[in-house]
Amino acid sequence: MTLKKLFLSALIAGAAMPAYSADEFVVEDIRVRGLQRVALGAALTYIPIRVGDEVDSESIQASIRSLYSSTHFNNIVVRRDGDTLVFEVTERPTISGIEFDGNKDIKDEQLTQSLTDQGIVEGEPLDLTTISSIETGLEDFYHSIGKYNAKVEVGITRLPRNRVRLELDFDEGESAEIQQINIVGNTVFSDEELLANFELRDKLPWWNFLGSRTYQKQQLSGDLETLESFYKDRGYLTFRISSVQVSMTPDRSGVYVSIHIDEGEIFKVRETRVIGDLRGQREVIERLTDIEAGTQYSAAQITYLEEIVAKVYGRYGYAYPEVRAIPEIDEATNEVDLVFSVNPGKRVYVNRIKFRGNAVTEDEVLRREMRQFEGAPLNDNMVNSGKVRLERLGFFETVETSTTRVNGRDDLVDIEYLVKEQPSGSFNFMFGYGDYSKLQIGVGVSQDNFLGTGNRAALNINTNRFNRSISLSYMDRYFTKDGVNLSGQVFMSEFDAGRQENLIRYNTKRVGVGGTISFPVNEISSLSFGAMARREEVTNVEGYEQVKRFYQPYLDEQDPNSGVSFDMLSLEAGWNRITLNRGTFPTAGTSNRISAEVTVPGSDIRYFRLNYDFKHYLPLTKDHSFVLLSRLRVGYGNGYGSDDNGNDYLFPFYENFRIGGNQDLRGFEANTVGPRAIYRYPESIVGPPGFGGVPGDLPVGPGADTVAVSQYSVGGNAMYSGGIELIVPTPLISEENKNTVRTSFYFDIGSVWDTEFQYDVYRELQQVGNQAYRLDDFSSPDLYRASAGVAVQWLSPMGPLTFAFGKPIKEYEGDRTQTFTFNFGTTF
Repeated sequence: MTLKKLFLSALIAGAAMPAYSADEFVVEDIRVRGLQRVALGAALTYIPIRVGDEVDSESIQASIRSLYSSTHFNNIVVRRDGDTLVFEVTERPTISGIEFDGNKDIKDEQLTQSLTDQGIVEGEPLDLTTISSIETGLEDFYHSIGKYNAKVEVGITRLPRNRVRLELDFDEGESAEIQQINIVGNTVFSDEELLANFELRDKLPWWNFLGSRTYQKQQLSGDLETLESFYKDRGYLTFRISSVQVSMTPDRSGVYVSIHIDEGEIFKVRETRVIGDLRGQREVIERLTDIEAGTQYSAAQITYLEEIVAKVYGRYGYAYPEVRAIPEIDEATNEVDLVFSVNPGKRVYVNRIKFRGNAVTEDEVLRREMRQFEGAPLNDNMVNSGKVRLERLGFFETVETSTTRVNGRDDLVDIEYLVKEQPSGSFNFMFGYGDYSKLQIGVGVSQDNFLGTGNRAALNINTNRFNRSISLSYMDRYFTKDGVNLSGQVFMSEFDAGRQENLIRYNTKRVGVGGTISFPVNEISSLSFGAMARREEVTNVEGYEQVKRFYQPYLDEQDPNSGVSFDMLSLEAGWNRITLNRGTFPTAGTSNRISAEVTVPGSDIRYFRLNYDFKHYLPLTKDHSFVLLSRLRVGYGNGYGSDDNGNDYLFPFYENFRIGGNQDLRGFEANTVGPRAIYRYPESIVGPPGFGGVPGDLPVGPGADTVAVSQYSVGGNAMYSGGIELIVPTPLISEENKNTVRTSFYFDIGSVWDTEFQYDVYRELQQVGNQAYRLDDFSSPDLYRASAGVAVQWLSPMGPLTFAFGKPIKEYEGDRTQTFTFNFGTTF
């Protein structure tokens, strides 16, 4: 293209020569006529002639060629007016807009990029002679993705002020499909084994209705590299692809691909050695690259060793080490000697660490997560550690790093972290009315990255039929520069369990204030300690059996309906160890969280609670598109000690563990799994007449009592829940949104039980009432439930949304199940 333009410029310059005298003369003035968009100063910079210069035909031709090289002009004529040199120019029109019509399979962005590669950009001048090449270039672009019948026509609409609008009309046609892929020359591996690794397909199984046999040139290139790697990873060091033939059917709708290969022989490693300036690391490098004699050659293993050696030097500031394994082949014995050539290069130091993309988050929030420091030797591990720490914050959808050399210095680099922010908080206003819940009003504000400071602030006010609450909390993630975390909370709530679905009747009022401080132990672990003072009032308690042992010792016998109140101070401690690669939607790593809470002596009630939460993400593919998640949550609580009257302290019933719904046990309604409320009814007979001659009831005895089992679960003081999930790519989601939507297939299992439940007291009693809710040993963890289904999570601008479809696969008679659940504000 460049040679064509230069040749054309030379012809135009030659045609312009008769316009001026060939005699030499001294230039007294230079004028440029016809300028519209191009500034006079800009045009003069391309004219290598100055006032006072003596010019001839050659120097004027050179000036014409120089002006054409600016790409601003369609035509240039030079005239002599006395001793004044006059350049008469016609500017190229400016592209004011580019419109696409008819493109369905190719996005506008892709076409715009293809035009940009050809120099066609809005706001730039248009060379009208390149129109045909634009059409050809775009058709070639379509051919590269298998559309060989595509046609492109470029229309030009002229606008005022020497502007034009390009209108590109596309007839994409149908994609050419692969009719057959033939591999010729393979004797060790079958066609099926080799083609199984290809992206291109000439056959599709019946169930793969979303698959495609479309031919694409780029995919073929990738498949050829895959084929070569397949052989060389299995010892075929001299494998080569001798030829590749692609032919089309006459109507260009089908493609045949033939790949001719020479497999060669399997080679084994005879010896390895290391050469180069190893900078004192010879012993380490020789150990790393030592391959036992007789080991089958593997290109993948060699590449891995090269990367490991490079990382070793990267830890010591050698940013651009050159590590190359040179094979010395002995075809007579089918053996190879591997010579690892190592050139660490020059030690590199960090000049600047920059951040880009953080429109909301302050630079300081990002900089304090860095482990690589400016002025220190470059350490790849430290750079990557900073990347991981930023990803774990949960503020960013993606984090990318790049290292660039400082101009003029081969020992300095700049590091840039490019982040893409994602919603880290929400503002919600809810107003609704339901048949069961009645009037509901809710306002909530929470922000994990408050005003870009990296701190968390939340204010929540909620009121509905069964709950009214207000809470205010704040967490300073860097209370000290060493990463000590300090948080505080104030709350007040009123809860009517009897008005919430699936809970048995009781009322609570709570007021509390507390704080927590967390200390980092190392990069992945932290310890936390907290304290909370609160007052709790419990009233209107349903008189079922499990609650009586806890509740009755505190009742006022003179006014048993007045309820009870407790003042308490609780202490908390926790340990976290997190190696997750991201804070939101992680795809690799493990999370371990252990917490303990205990009310201190002197509190009105004494109990403790232990919790353990475990998650492990195992990527199944290199790009982490398929991930296996395993989950486990365990909890246990109980009372300790006894009061002044000798009554043992028990675990408060309103603090019981409950599961069902949400993420604990999808497929079951919330709060419905676990021990059910039991009511015991004493049996009596009519006794002899008493005072006044009225007969009195006499108890028959405990063995003649009856029991009834409620439909409502009351929870228990022990629980476990867990399961496994296969995280898969979400269909029909664009590449830019894949980090905000997650789809998974899950299996959930869980159980809640009451270790203090005395099954033997009730097991022989006759059960009355609804037999669907049977009396079981609620002290046993064996009464587990399980479910399976599919879940979709979306990080919407309003906050996280979760949709789950599930079906119970282990349930008991009377369980309340549900197929679909929707949850707002929780991720897992």
